[in-house]
Amino acid sequence: MKIEMGESLFYSWLRHVKECQIVQSNWKPSPSWQLLQEDKLDDFMRVSSDHFNRQYGLDIYKKTSSLSQLLRQAEVDALGISLSDFDTRIYAIDVAYHEGGLIFGNRQKTIARIAKKLLRTAMCLRGYFEIGEGEIIFASPKIQPSTMRDVEPIMSEINSLLAEHNFGFTARLIANDDFNEKIMKPIMTASAGVSDTSELFMRAYQLIKMFGNESSSRTVAREVIDKSNVVHNLTLSDDEAATVASLSELKVGKIAQTVLRDILESGKLSRDELALMRTEDYAKQTFNLNYPLLNAVCKEHAGLKRYYVNPVNIAGETLYMCSQWNLNTKRFLLEWLSDKL
Repeated sequence: MKIEMGESLFYSWLRHVKECQIVQSNWKPSPSWQLLQEDKLDDFMRVSSDHFNRQYGLDIYKKTSSLSQLLRQAEVDALGISLSDFDTRIYAIDVAYHEGGLIFGNRQKTIARIAKKLLRTAMCLRGYFEIGEGEIIFASPKIQPSTMRDVEPIMSEINSLLAEHNFGFTARLIANDDFNEKIMKPIMTASAGVSDTSELFMRAYQLIKMFGNESSSRTVAREVIDKSNVVHNLTLSDDEAATVASLSELKVGKIAQTVLRDILESGKLSRDELALMRTEDYAKQTFNLNYPLLNAVCKEHAGLKRYYVNPVNIAGETLYMCSQWNLNTKRFLLEWLSDKL
């Protein structure tokens, strides 16, 4: 079976960065599946076709005469579903890599190809999954500036079309520096402990790391900063912004178990602060947690269900870190990290 490195990369990214419990590469719909909301999807196909014909003179669906024919042609390089108590999200990714920079023949063909992939994927997700939220991503590690100027405007137009027709999905373009910051570096941060031999990209990265002077997870995390996601209500210089470990693609629990754990074990925190981390007041005020960040009692002995199994070792003492992180605690954690990294 042919294995594409880009597909392997995003298979691992969905599993370990987005923490999707269900991931498949080379996803295709089955012709035996029931298509939901067929009338609405047929209308959306017509409207989107008219829009790009009017705006760019493009027939993005070419000679495809029907919705069923269009969806039969669909293939997604990597698809993942993330299930949690709070929501269920679906991610669908197409990745393309051209050594000289992404181009499908010429400017118009490039716009048409990307628009078709994103819109067709949106129709597939809505027609075959009863999941209300998600992201549809087109990714490429290298797109020339002239091509980016052509492609970027269509992304906002695609998102406007999706919003107008009540799709719960957001279309994203990840390329160039963003590809490095949002894909490569987060997966490197999340790679610790992954030993699945079926994940080609991860195994290749770990092999390279064995013979290189690889950064610690905290150092890597400092490099994975997304300045557009600087913590709300913080005023930072450019240099300070470069130390805010937003790790925007990682879930907050992953940040806690990698970056925060590394700082706690670094020996750089004062005894006073470490003592405060064992109190509920400090945890609530600093991290918006309802339980002390650190607990000295082993959960197996005390029945503590809200702490990670793996302990942290701080100055020779074994402690347990609170596991109750969620979207409401992420901003607080990032703000605290901005002073430590």
